[in-house]
Amino acid sequence: MEFTYMKTFLEVEKQGSYTNAASTLGYAQSSVTAHIQKLEAAYGIVLFERFGRNMRLTSAGRLLLPYAQDIVRLHKESLEKVAGQTNGSISIGTVESVAAFYLPAFLQAFRNNWPHVSISVEPLQEKQILAAIKNGTLDIGFILDPPGVHEGLQCVQLRREPLMIVTRPDHRFKDKQELTVFDLDNEPLILTEEGCTYRAMLLQGMAEANVRCVISYELGSLHAMKQSIQQGSGVALLPQMVVEEELQQHRLIATPYVHPMNHFYIQMVYAKNKWVSDALRAFLDMFPPEPIDQTDGMYQKE
Repeated sequence: MEFTYMKTFLEVEKQGSYTNAASTLGYAQSSVTAHIQKLEAAYGIVLFERFGRNMRLTSAGRLLLPYAQDIVRLHKESLEKVAGQTNGSISIGTVESVAAFYLPAFLQAFRNNWPHVSISVEPLQEKQILAAIKNGTLDIGFILDPPGVHEGLQCVQLRREPLMIVTRPDHRFKDKQELTVFDLDNEPLILTEEGCTYRAMLLQGMAEANVRCVISYELGSLHAMKQSIQQGSGVALLPQMVVEEELQQHRLIATPYVHPMNHFYIQMVYAKNKWVSDALRAFLDMFPPEPIDQTDGMYQKE
């Protein structure tokens, strides 16, 4: 049985279709189909079933999944260990704000010192990042969340990131020094997509305070959110780093949002039991931890 078949199996499971998997892997769709058929023949079972337009794992496929993940992970580690420490790859999962406004300078600095190491950066939601690190499909994750403990994972707090209510310069909030949940009563909001941690914090706070929530837009793009704010479509809760350029150019204003749960840190996450190559160690060492404000507290997550 070829190792390539396992990689194909994992990509079809991730993409939910043979077509998308073929595009990602650079294969013809017929090759992807052949890989899965040969894998099914080797095990004597059916691995995928059609569900609407997508393919999903059968019960047998779900049993194979963790073994396939381990095989691919161990193969990658063996290549890095045996082939030498100056090449290899690092896979990173990160939330969009960190990918766009925090990581680029670090990535370029690493590239200058380790030019033969391949780096892939995949924008994901936090739950997806944590799950992918636990199953070994990602090496490192970057999240934006209050300090927490995640079972089996090492979490390093890198920087506290202020969350701000962002508005047009002529908005009625322009003279406010800070804002609370009660200031947002009946205020049109532009929200990030579901799964965003600070969106969840905002909406939970409004619900607990019995504040009326008026949603103007829900957008999956930070750039689109900023453009919508400038057009007067509403206000938004965003990390300060996302709007630094617009603040300097006086196209937007940002007011601190005061709430007991507003203690968000950029955090680097990786598996505690992960084998660390020289290249990966060099990358990890680029990010010095920041002491946690003891008033922020910690929370436990599975």
